[in-house]
Amino acid sequence: MVDSKLKALKEKMESDLARSKEQLDQIRDLSGEENRREGSPYGKKEEEAAETSEIESRWALEKRLLGQIADLENAVKKFDKGTYGICEKCGQQIASERLEAIPQAKLCIQCKAAKSKEAKGFAV
Repeated sequence: MVDSKLKALKEKMESDLARSKEQLDQIRDLSGEENRREGSPYGKKEEEAAETSEIESRWALEKRLLGQIADLENAVKKFDKGTYGICEKCGQQIASERLEAIPQAKLCIQCKAAKSKEAKGFAV
């Protein structure tokens, strides 16, 4: 891959990382405010259920963001070590089209497809 494309990918990953961390901070700030309250101020079961559902949604989003952050940090470290773009399973170069679509990709398309089949219970 051309150096200018690699540089652009690294800049995109760093930008995505900063944005993800900012979103995580915002979610945690909202969660902290809810933790300081004692019970629901509404007193109605329906409203309490809606509030609980909202909290669970935030937790799911926080978990997803933590995963994204870890993947992006890992990709940036690989970039700095010179191992960026190498499939973690087979050791082959990951296609530039895949890296442009998913800069933090860990696996080449063949290994990713095999992993997806395994997860769905198909023999590979």
